[in-house]
Formats: sequence, C-alpha cells, structure tokens
Amino acid sequence: MNEELKEVVGFLRAYIELERESGTAEFFGAMAPKDDSVKAHIGQDLEALKKEVALCANCDLSATRLNVVFGSGDPKAELMFIGEAPGAEEDIQGLPFVGRAGQLLTKIIEAMGMKRSDVYIANILKCRPPNNRIPLPTEILACEENVRRQVEIIKPKVICTLGKFASQTLLKTQTPISALRGKFQEYNGIKVMPTFHPAYLLRNPQDKKLVWEDMKKVKKELKLPE
Repeated sequence: MNEELKEVVGFLRAYIELERESGTAEFFGAMAPKDDSVKAHIGQDLEALKKEVALCANCDLSATRLNVVFGSGDPKAELMFIGEAPGAEEDIQGLPFVGRAGQLLTKIIEAMGMKRSDVYIANILKCRPPNNRIPLPTEILACEENVRRQVEIIKPKVICTLGKFASQTLLKTQTPISALRGKFQEYNGIKVMPTFHPAYLLRNPQDKKLVWEDMKKVKKELKLPE
C-alpha cells in the first residue's frame, strides 16, 4: 500500500470513528433502524389500531360480541393468514383461531416448518356473528378497513386467505373459492394465496392434500426450506 493510499484509509477510519463518537452509530447505509426497533415501532402501530378497533360500534355485532378479536402473531411477519370471522371460542378468548379449526391451522403452520408466533393471524370481521352465521355484506363493509390497515402496517410478503369470504373480500371477486385456490393473486402489491378454510377441512378432510399443495407454493414464494 503506497503512502497516499494509507493516508486516505487513515482519514476514512478517523472519520468513521468521529461519526461513532458523535452518536452516529450506524454508518454507510446502515442508518436504518435495527430490526428490533422496526418491530417495536410496528407493534406500537398495531397496538394503537387494536385500541381503536376495541371501541368500534360500526355494525350491530358490537352489541353481541364478548370480545373484539383483533389478531395475533409477529407484527413483522412475512406470512399473514386472514380468515372469515371469530367463532365462539375466539369470542371468549379474544384471540383468532383457537378452536378446532385453529388447532388445525396451527398444525398446517407447523408442517410448513414455522410456529404460530412466526406468522400473523387475523379475520375480516373482528366480532363474532351470532350462532356463527355467515357475515353480512354490511358487516364486511363496516370492518374490512380494519384488516386493510393491519396489512398496511405488517406488510407481509404473502397473505393466505382462508375460505370464501376472506378471499372474495380481499380480492374483490365473486369467484368461488374452489376456482380461486391454488393460484397466486395480488392485493395492494402483496401476493395472496387463497385456500380452503380449516373449518371446511374438518368437514372435508380429503381436501387437506389440496391445501398442502397451496402451502407448498407459499413456502416456495417465501423461500422456506423444503
């Protein structure tokens, strides 16, 4: 190394050291917040939205719910599952997918080589429809903005919509889930994989193999190990 080059290298080292001492700990393109601080910020945004949704009275379900079921999981998840609406057990616990269908969803996630805490799980509706009836169009219209904002905050790489209502609502289509599933769609620039709802699989276990084919495509998109 010639003397001129040594002088330049020395100057750069001194400059970087000066930046560090002055409080600029991250330098040369590394000034973005660390992953933990990004995650904390996203978590704060989700918590603020959760508090807002907890007070929601935009439809009649607010009068019959026990709890608002906002969502749960990693606020910085690459994979987000979106279902239809809470059921009885979810309404009691205030958590999504904790009943029999939720147990099956957990097994699917684990079969993909992940844990529930690695993904984010939510529903289109945040309140349980009485007697688990299907969501009304007015209820979907009143609540879909909440899930849109969840997606906007989390920014997952892939969304997996579970069942007819979640898929049709997010994708703004009337195409049957049997025709939608297995093919990547798009929602606000995010890839969406529609598939059957775990509750449907409990009634039709022969179709579990179809859902697993869908999940393999999700794994490939996320570059998860085979």
